Amino acid sequence: MEENKNIDKKSLKFLKGKGTDWDELSKDCVAFANAQGGFIYIGIEDKDTLPPENQKVTNKNLPDVIQKNIAHRTVNVGIAVTLELASNKSEYIQVQVFRNAQTIASTTDGKYYVRVHDECKPVPPDEMARLAADKNAFVWEEQTTKKVPASQYDEKKRISFLKDIRNSRRVSSFIKEMSNEEILDFYFIQKNGFLTNLGILWIGKRNDRASLLYPPAIQVIRYDENDEKVWKLLLDDYFANPKELLERVLNDVPDWQESVEVSEGMFRKNIPFFPIEVVRELVVNALVHRTYTTRGDIFINIYPDKMEIHSPGRLPFGVTPKNILSQSIRRNEHLSKVFYDLGLMEKEGSGYDLVYAKLLGTGKPLPVVLETDERVTVIVKKQFVSKAVVRLMDKASNEFSLKQKELISLGLLAQQQSYTAVEISNILNQNEEVGLRNWLGRLIDLELVVKSGKGKGTQYGVNPEFIRKINFKGKTNLKNIEDYRLEELIFKDLTAYPNSGFGEIHQRIGLEINIYKVRRMLKDMLEKGILIKEGEKRGAKYFIKQTM
Repeated sequence: MEENKNIDKKSLKFLKGKGTDWDELSKDCVAFANAQGGFIYIGIEDKDTLPPENQKVTNKNLPDVIQKNIAHRTVNVGIAVTLELASNKSEYIQVQVFRNAQTIASTTDGKYYVRVHDECKPVPPDEMARLAADKNAFVWEEQTTKKVPASQYDEKKRISFLKDIRNSRRVSSFIKEMSNEEILDFYFIQKNGFLTNLGILWIGKRNDRASLLYPPAIQVIRYDENDEKVWKLLLDDYFANPKELLERVLNDVPDWQESVEVSEGMFRKNIPFFPIEVVRELVVNALVHRTYTTRGDIFINIYPDKMEIHSPGRLPFGVTPKNILSQSIRRNEHLSKVFYDLGLMEKEGSGYDLVYAKLLGTGKPLPVVLETDERVTVIVKKQFVSKAVVRLMDKASNEFSLKQKELISLGLLAQQQSYTAVEISNILNQNEEVGLRNWLGRLIDLELVVKSGKGKGTQYGVNPEFIRKINFKGKTNLKNIEDYRLEELIFKDLTAYPNSGFGEIHQRIGLEINIYKVRRMLKDMLEKGILIKEGEKRGAKYFIKQTM
């Protein structure tokens, strides 16, 4: 049980009587209420699963004290506080925070917070509109404002939905054994005798679906070299539910069948210009995570060199183009569950993992995610980086059965030859130590990746032995330059340009060489007596030591 977007843990020492930081606990409760709700376990340390042995909560009135203090310091926050007994017979306090689906929670002094991953973050004023839109999205799914009777459904769509649920490997036998009406209630397809907005969207008749505020519509448009429209597929007549829209996009667009053969000697591989798994996941994201209270069609624009998928609205609160690989927040929770249970999307938080893995695994550049005030655009390039990268990734994938995160990390290194720990951590949006280790997985143990340097100068690169084994010819750069060659390069530079500062040396020998590696080498050369230095810090100048 680790801290995440639904769980927070605090030591029992947090409760200090009059010295308790009630404002801090109130902030946490507000953050959970504005997200998906959650639990705060008081009496369990951050890195532990159970409370300490023999721990007792001596003051049995603490749950009431917590309840009153949170109620006095928050607005629109619902909690339930109980005294619990763990499996090791130790006691702790559980604070359950209920999701506030319709209004925005705050502290009584007017501050707003939201839970993002394992942190409680403040909501700046300019982001309040987005948080409100996400709240409306959740309410929208369950609304029955159209008053469409539950009996007014499309027969084929209803039969298909129930059949798909009962045939799905992801649905438990408990749900499969429910009656038809119980299944429809369970998935919020109907409520109190009426179809919900989600129900109209999935099993409703065409006219009812068209009457929704902003029902989904997709336009697929192909452009030529002059940006002229040469072909289009319009899915805007509201006959199709989300599953059928997805199937039409995947089956009726011929561009997904196009590929290029990469050959080099005995090596042969067909690489699709746009992998179907990538297209599927990006279209699913556009359908599942869009705001259905915002006007706009989903556009899939295909150009000679790229594909762009435009989705109306912004990313869910807490998700940015930079952290999209590591953050996952459901905007339309019930719609997401239907898609997942029917096997139409990857599990929560792994959708972009798959996109990155498929693109990098076939030697393609990373997707580009852009966000404006009105829409999110994902750009996938058509070309691949090089034959050599394709061959390296194909060999590594087949020989070592790499996991998704390992494939992504190796793909990044193969395209760039090497990264510092800071650089690759920034791309993956991970903590430099623990998070990065998780993404690299077995790559170092399998001797596919080598690690050199320490601290900020740590570098990761594809193992030269594996490169030689498959006769890989990547692009040449100085990132992985050996120490003895770097020393020779600096020596020649200072021979030609004596009395030079660090910045001047680094600029001339190549900025792609890690700055900490150059500093380390200058220090080594000073200790060896090869160089002399005059001045300190930014004013330091380096010379070759003259020999008699």
